[in-house]
Amino acid sequence: MIKNRIKEFRARHDMKQEDLAKLVGVRRETIGNLEKGRYNPSLVLAWNIAEVFGVSIEEIFTVEKDDEI
Repeated sequence: MIKNRIKEFRARHDMKQEDLAKLVGVRRETIGNLEKGRYNPSLVLAWNIAEVFGVSIEEIFTVEKDDEI
């Protein structure tokens, strides 16, 4: 499962979901679904989000490994 810190980074930058969505070229609902873990981003979208905040992808997105694997 991919976990993310998008909401935290948005708060640090005083940014609404809609603002981030416009910057990365998706709908606001997509950002909401990402934050709630309902949707995993494409590599390009993850890259673009990280670029907006000036950090590496790994600072925003982490993979939580399943113990059964």
